[in-house]
Amino acid sequence: MFYNYKEAEKKWQAYWYEQKLFKTQENRLKEKFYVLDMFPYPSSSGLHVGHIENYTATDIISRFKRMQGYNVLHPMGWDAFGLPAEQYALSTGKDPRSFTYENITNYKRQIIESGKGIDWDRELATADPNYYKWTQWIFKKMYEHGLAVLKDVEVNWCEGLGTVLANDEIELVDGKMVSERGNYPVIKKAMRQWVLRITAYADRLLDDLVTIDWPEHLKEMQRNWIGKSNGAMMTFKVDQSTESFDVFTTRPDTIYGATYCVLAPEHPLVLHVTSEDELKQVKEYIEETKQKNDIDRSMDKSKTGVFTGSYAINPLNHKKIPIWIADYVLPHYGTGAVMAVPAHDERDFEFAQIHGLDIVEVVQGESDGAFIGDGIHFNSGIIDGLYNEEAKLKIIEFLEKTNQGYGHCTYKLRDWVFSRQRYWGEPFPVIYDQDDNIHILDDEDLPLELPVLKNIRPSGTGESPLANAHDWLNVNYHGIKGRRDTNTMPQLAGSSWYFMGYILKNHLGMIPLDSDEAKKLLDHWLPVDVYVGGAEHAVGHLLYSRFWTKFLYDLGLVSVKEPFTKYFNQGMILGSDHSKMSKSKGNVVNPDDVYESHGADALRLYEMFMGPLEAEKPWNTDSLNGSKKFLDRVWRMFEFPIIEEEVVELRTVYHQTIKKVTEDYDKLAFNTAISQMMIFVNDVYKKQTISKDMARGFLKLLNPVCPHITEEINKEILKQNEELIYSDWPEYNEAYLIVDEVEIVVQVNGKLRARFNAPFNEKQDLIKEQALNHDNVIKHLEGLTIRKVVVIPNKLVNIVAN
Repeated sequence: MFYNYKEAEKKWQAYWYEQKLFKTQENRLKEKFYVLDMFPYPSSSGLHVGHIENYTATDIISRFKRMQGYNVLHPMGWDAFGLPAEQYALSTGKDPRSFTYENITNYKRQIIESGKGIDWDRELATADPNYYKWTQWIFKKMYEHGLAVLKDVEVNWCEGLGTVLANDEIELVDGKMVSERGNYPVIKKAMRQWVLRITAYADRLLDDLVTIDWPEHLKEMQRNWIGKSNGAMMTFKVDQSTESFDVFTTRPDTIYGATYCVLAPEHPLVLHVTSEDELKQVKEYIEETKQKNDIDRSMDKSKTGVFTGSYAINPLNHKKIPIWIADYVLPHYGTGAVMAVPAHDERDFEFAQIHGLDIVEVVQGESDGAFIGDGIHFNSGIIDGLYNEEAKLKIIEFLEKTNQGYGHCTYKLRDWVFSRQRYWGEPFPVIYDQDDNIHILDDEDLPLELPVLKNIRPSGTGESPLANAHDWLNVNYHGIKGRRDTNTMPQLAGSSWYFMGYILKNHLGMIPLDSDEAKKLLDHWLPVDVYVGGAEHAVGHLLYSRFWTKFLYDLGLVSVKEPFTKYFNQGMILGSDHSKMSKSKGNVVNPDDVYESHGADALRLYEMFMGPLEAEKPWNTDSLNGSKKFLDRVWRMFEFPIIEEEVVELRTVYHQTIKKVTEDYDKLAFNTAISQMMIFVNDVYKKQTISKDMARGFLKLLNPVCPHITEEINKEILKQNEELIYSDWPEYNEAYLIVDEVEIVVQVNGKLRARFNAPFNEKQDLIKEQALNHDNVIKHLEGLTIRKVVVIPNKLVNIVAN
C-alpha cells in the first residue's frame, strides 16, 4: 500500500486548521503549559529550514504535553515593525503595511504546511493597532513613573538610513562604523531621544537570574552586560585649575600606584583642560572616535590615546599625574574617567608601555606584566602591609572622612535609547506644546495610529519621515496647540511583551491590559513554561522582556517577576558547505521545496534527528532521504498482521521505548528519542507482527515529531476515530523494563558473522567463549590468528584477527 504524503499532509493540515483543533481550552481543571516560539520578522524571503527546526521543537513539546493531559497554549505572531521593512519600502516604492502583511500570509502558510499545531485565534502582529495601543500604554505608564525620559544622548547616527542604529545593527569596516544594512557610514552624534531607565532595575535583573532555568552561558552574558562593579568614587583636582573630575574604580587600594588619568574623548571636561599646544591633536582624536562603536573601542588592542597637556592631583599622595584621552574609556561606564594603575591593571599596563608612562608597583606579587592578584601593599602610605580587601575598606573610609570620595557601585548597563528616526514603528503617544512641555495622550485616544504616507523617505532634518506628515504632526489637543513626536519606537518595543499579548488576544482584539479579566488570565498563564530561541537575543529582547515584566509586576498587572521559566537555545542549521545559510552564498534551503520533495514529516524528523537540538548542524540531503525511508518503513510496518493479543517478545522494547521517549521529550533530546523509536521499529520487523495496543502506542510516541503520517495510519489503517493529538500519552510498566535475555552480535574484522541470545549481564568470559565457539565464527577464523576480542556488554563481540 502506497503512502501519498502530499495528499495526506494537505488533508490533515486543512482539517486541523478548519476544526481549530489546537485552540487552547478554557479549562482551569487541567494544569497549564505555555510553549513559546520566538516570533519571526516576516521578511519577503519567507521561512528557511532553520526556522522549521525551532518551530518543530516547540510543536513536539506542545503535542507531547497536550497528550499528557496539560491545557497547552501554543500561539504564533509576527514581529512586524522594523527597519528592514522600511528600507525595502524605500527601495521598491511599496507601502510597508501592505507587503508586511503579504509576507505574514506567506509565513503563516509555510508554518501550517510544516504541520505545526497553533492556536491561530491568538495570532497577532506588533503592527496591529489594537496591539500597539497597549505598547503605547505601557510607555505612557513608564513615563508617569519616571522611567521614560527625554535626554540628550550620544547615539549611532546613520545619515544614509536617516536613523539611529543599535550596536548590533553596525559593522566595523576598515576601522570605521557602517550600517549592517547598506554599509552606510555611521557616526556618534548627540540627539534628544526618549530613554527607558532600565538601569533602575539593574540589581533586580541581576539577582533574579538565579531563579530561572536558562543556559548558564546566556545568564552569564546578561550578568556581564549588566556589569555590576563595587568600588569607590573619588575626586581628582586638575592642577592649576578650578576644575575637577570624579573617577570610579574597583581597586581604590591601588591609588598610590596611579601614574596617569584617562578621560573618554566625549568627557565634557576634555576641551576645558586641553592646552593650546595639544588642542588640534585632541580634536582630531575626538573626531576619529566618533566613527567607532563601543564594542570595538573596548576590544581594540592598539590602545591609542592623546595627552591633553594637563595634570591631575592624586588625592592620596598629592603627586601630579598626566591627563590623557583614549577611546578605550567609554563615556557611559562609571564616570567616563579612570585612574590608571599600570602595575596592577593589564589594560593600563599595555597603554603605559605603548606611550612610555610610569609604572609604579604598590602590591607585592610575581607577574610578567601587571599583577592583579591579592597581595601585601607597599609604597602605599596608610595601607602599607594590608591585603587587598582590607586596604580597599581603609581607603574608602579615608576618602569619606576627607570628603574626597565614597564607596560606590556602578554598572555597564546603559539606559535603553528608545527613539528611532523611522516611519515603520509605534508612534509615541505624546504632544509637545509651543514651550516644549510634554503632554501624554489620554487612554481613550490610544492607539495613536501611523498616518498613511506616500513618501516615507528620511526628512533630511534628522527627524523621521513623520516630519513630512504635516496634517498628522500639528494638532490642537484639549485646546493646546502642539506637535507630535516624529520619532517611533524601536522594533524591540513590541517584542518586549508579545508573550502577554497572546494571552489577552480574543475575537474582539485585545482584552484591556489594565482590566481584572486580564489580570486573571495573565496570572493563570504566566510565566511561559518553555521558550525556544537563539542566544543572539540574550542582551536584547530577552533582557528587555525581563525589564518590562518587572515593571508590569510593580504596577500589579502581573504576578510574576520573570517572564520565562525555561529558555532553550536551539543550534543553527548550517548550509551543506558548513557555513551560515545566506542568499549570497546560495546555500539557503527553502522548506517549500522539501515539503514537495520529501514531505513535512520527513523534514521534521530529519531536523530533530540531525543531532542535539542545541548543536550547530550542517544540512545533508542524503540524511534527509534516510528520514523519508524510515517513514516509508513505518508505513509498511502496519502491513504486518496487527493482532489483539500482546506480542510478548516486543514487551520489553516497547516499554523501554515509552520510558526513553517520554524522558527525552521532557529534556528536548529529540534525536535520542527518535533513535529509540527506530530500535522499536527494527524489532517489530524481526517479529513481522505487532499488537494493536503497541501499534497505537507507538503512533502516539511518534506523533509529536511526525503528526501527519501517524494520524493517517491511526485513522485509515487502525480505524480509530479518536485523533492522536487528544489521546492519552502511553505509560510504561517498570516491571517490563527488566531484560532477561539479550541478543549478542558477533563481528569478525568488522563484518557480521553470528548472532546468539544470552542472559542479560552475562559474564564477559562466557560471552566470549560462546562467540568463539559459534560455527560460523570458527569458519571465518580458519587460518587466522586472533589478535583481540572486545566484548561490549549486552550488545556485541568484536574479534580482530589476521
